Amino acid sequence: MRQNIRFISQYIPWLLLLLGNNAFAALLLWIADIQAFYSMITVILLTTFLFFSLICGLLVHREQKRKQAFTSFLHDPEEHREELLKILCPAQRAPVRLLGRTLRDQQKAYDNLKMQINDYEEYVESWAHETKTPLSLLTLLLDNHRDEFPAAVGSKLDYIRNRMQESTDQMLFYARLKSTRKDYLFEPVHILSCIEEVLDDYKPLLEEKQFQIQFSMSDDTVYTDQRGLRFLLRQIISNSIKYCGNKPALNFTSLKEKGRFICAIRDNGIGVRGCDLPYLFEKGFTGDSGKERKKATGMGLYLAKEMARELNITLQVKSEWKKGFEIRIYFPLVDSMAEFRQNSHQAPSAPI
Repeated sequence: MRQNIRFISQYIPWLLLLLGNNAFAALLLWIADIQAFYSMITVILLTTFLFFSLICGLLVHREQKRKQAFTSFLHDPEEHREELLKILCPAQRAPVRLLGRTLRDQQKAYDNLKMQINDYEEYVESWAHETKTPLSLLTLLLDNHRDEFPAAVGSKLDYIRNRMQESTDQMLFYARLKSTRKDYLFEPVHILSCIEEVLDDYKPLLEEKQFQIQFSMSDDTVYTDQRGLRFLLRQIISNSIKYCGNKPALNFTSLKEKGRFICAIRDNGIGVRGCDLPYLFEKGFTGDSGKERKKATGMGLYLAKEMARELNITLQVKSEWKKGFEIRIYFPLVDSMAEFRQNSHQAPSAPI
């Protein structure tokens, strides 16, 4: 209603001219025959009101048709929509023609770019899956013939395998996160079993660095995508291995609080400086926490945060320089997909 009033207000001078013309005609009638004026005044006022309302209605209806045609033209700048808009806006035929040509050129460029991005995503995913074949063979070789290698060679091969696996997973999940096609499978997942599976992937490195693993948590069930959760846990555990200190340890604890299941993972490594904490989840950020972090890509925790956002999981980190690093994973407690979707609209942003 306000938009209609605002639109009609731009025609006020013409509408006032119309009212003035009717008033002048009534004045002439009053001068010519005052008795006829008094007998016709009701008809004159009613006719003026109806005529005025009809003009305003026609103006509003015409403007609504223009807006509808313009909106449709913006969403789909086909030539037949352009012709319809030019008929409704004859005074702007040239600008409409130029706008249509520009929009169609941009749509064509967008479609080409989208096709290139889709081809790139398919290539990255294909490359990542192809890379997993030699990684599987390397894993099989290490599992079946570890005794035939010197200990130093075996540990280096384990390190190479894990780094290659990490980089491949990061590339695959990065493409997955940025893709318009989502294939998450939300289901009940036993959190403790999932953590143990991830630890088993890093078992050779954990044993080499003599990590002490401690659990103070129950095997609760969370409703999430298992592949995404495993990827998130791998980024956290990998960081703990990379930046461990003397007598390294990993502690896993859990609790329930305000309708959420909380899994806390804490190490006793080098930690993170306080000035770096607010930027820890930013893409490419490595911080100023030692030489090891300067060699990092800064993608691990960024991808962990992005995956957490996709899974409606909240991350919270705590750390003191040289006193370890702790990250808490907050899962909403839900029993069904419908409840998960309802809670996802109310999910808070990931605090730091």
